[in-house]
This record gives sequence, C-alpha cells and structure tokens, in this order.
Amino acid sequence: MRNIKVLSTKKLNPPQREVILNTNIDLIEYNAISIEKKTVEITEKVDNAIVTSQNSARIIIESKIPINKVFCVGDKTMFLLKENGYFVSKTAKNALELAQFLVKNHKNDVFKFFCGNIRRAELPKILQVNSINFTEEVLYNTVLNSKRFEKKNEAVLFFSPSGVESYIQENSLENSIAFCIGNTTANEVKKYTSNIVVASQATIESTIDELIRYFKG
Repeated sequence: MRNIKVLSTKKLNPPQREVILNTNIDLIEYNAISIEKKTVEITEKVDNAIVTSQNSARIIIESKIPINKVFCVGDKTMFLLKENGYFVSKTAKNALELAQFLVKNHKNDVFKFFCGNIRRAELPKILQVNSINFTEEVLYNTVLNSKRFEKKNEAVLFFSPSGVESYIQENSLENSIAFCIGNTTANEVKKYTSNIVVASQATIESTIDELIRYFKG
C-alpha cells in the first residue's frame, strides 16, 4: 500500500516527528519562515502587555523586559511566560477573543502590544475602533523562506499565516489537503483552497492528531 506524502512547513521536534513516522506517513519538513530578533532595550516597567505569539514571549524573556501584567493568546505562550516569572492576567484562544475581552474589561487601561513586523490586523483594529490606548513594539522580523517542491503532497501542515504565504510563493495547494493549527491560519489558506482541516486545539500536536485521524483513523 502506497504511503501518504505529507509536507510540514515547520521542522518538528523528535517526538512530534516520531508520531507521524510511526503511522508510515512519508514526511518532508522545512521552515517556511524564520525569525530575525530585533535589538530591544526596555528598562521602564510595562503596566499592561499584549503578547499574541510564542516568538514575542521568548524575546520578552530573553530581553528581560519588565512587565506588570500580561494579556496573551494561547496556552503555550501563557505557560512560557508563567514559567519565567511573568504574571499572566488573561489567556485567550485567539487575538479576536482577547481584543473583545480588553474592550469589555479594560477600556481605560494603557497597553503595549509586543509583536512581529507581520502581525495580524484584527486585534489592533478593534482596539483602535474602541479607542483603547495602546502602542506597538516590534520585537522581530518574519522572513519568508520560499522553496519549490516538485512532487505533490497529499497534505501540507500549516502553523501560521506567514507560513502559508511563504509556501504559496513557489507552490500550489491543488490536490492537497491543508491541515491548519487554527482559524487564523485557515483563513489565509482559504484564499487558495477549500480543502482544509483545522485542529481542535491551537497546538502542533493537535494538528498532527488531525492529520493521522484523517488518513489513518
């Protein structure tokens, strides 16, 4: 029986890779994007920080940025910050949910939004429309690593909208199923195909589970 061919737009760690390979799925992986950290020097304590990605969280930790309260997206981002001594006041499933929470509960507070140069527009747009006082601090640049794949894959794993954009520069999703880590990534994929499966939780592990369930379940 022919093995299913799957492409991951992010290099997986050994346990994640092993889960796929144990099912006799052929896996190809590469990093569709890379992160270039910017020099950050913030010594004055930030009262309220908005953090929507693990990349931002890691740079905050590495740069030892002092923060009073963090409002973040995603459990992994939350755990990463808490493990390193930051107080997380609110964790939301996605940026839209977090923006709505801030509008409802923190109308008069001032925020600093830590992000990359290619950040989604939903959260800042909602804050602006509702006159929430915030500034943006760009911590890193996202670089698209475009690469052409000659052979077609039955499935492609996507973990960010930027990863989708990078892949599409040189490839097509024709005859492929896109497995997406969350709805924000899926919305980017919808521009190119309707063959989409969204993970039940916004984690790499959940995305892999959906892949295996689809082809082997």
